[in-house]
Amino acid sequence: MKIVIVDDEELARARLARMLRTLGHDAIEASNADEAIKALRQESADIVFLDINMPKVSGLELGYELKYIDPNIAIVFQTAYEEHALKAFDIGAVGYLVKPYSLEQVKQTIERLNSSKQKDQDLRILSKTGDNYLLLKPEEIYYVKADLSEVMLRSAKGFSYYAQKISDLEKKLHGHNFVRIHRSFLINVDEIKEIETIEQSKLRFRFKNVSDTVESSKDGAKKFRNMFG
Repeated sequence: MKIVIVDDEELARARLARMLRTLGHDAIEASNADEAIKALRQESADIVFLDINMPKVSGLELGYELKYIDPNIAIVFQTAYEEHALKAFDIGAVGYLVKPYSLEQVKQTIERLNSSKQKDQDLRILSKTGDNYLLLKPEEIYYVKADLSEVMLRSAKGFSYYAQKISDLEKKLHGHNFVRIHRSFLINVDEIKEIETIEQSKLRFRFKNVSDTVESSKDGAKKFRNMFG
């Protein structure tokens, strides 16, 4: 498991690094946003322990940036102030530690993340096509298209319907390499065959095993380029 600690206070970084070593984990340390972004662009991480109260770029601002770089990264915010918790989870944090926290709290956080990751690997989505049902693994889905209050799932077996809004399914598929490139489309990054730039700097995606194409919005194209550019 690869872990990054981001905190402008050297003593706080050292304390958490010691806790992680006690639990059998090594960690890369970063004292500011630039160092953190550089570290994560060089090598992906599983967990980032991110301090909220940092000068220049706050941890909350950096959290948004890190999610652009790697939407699958698990962010655990750490701070001396509890009032940031709601905003932190708004960004997509999976944990929140209030200083001074204990070794046991860090251990429980990591165990919970490992347990959650295992549950995600077992995810199945029950969708309907005509009178039949499909039980799809996330990796079997090429893309998702919004259709009023439900979505259509495109797989090798054709289109099937799933009675959930695309924003809710996006959360469920978090950690499975899906990216929202349009308010109506989620695409499986692992199934992309080719990407073409079209008008207004939008992107057109082609997939490995189907002839379908999906086009991004301008904002979706920008988000995708920020993540993978």
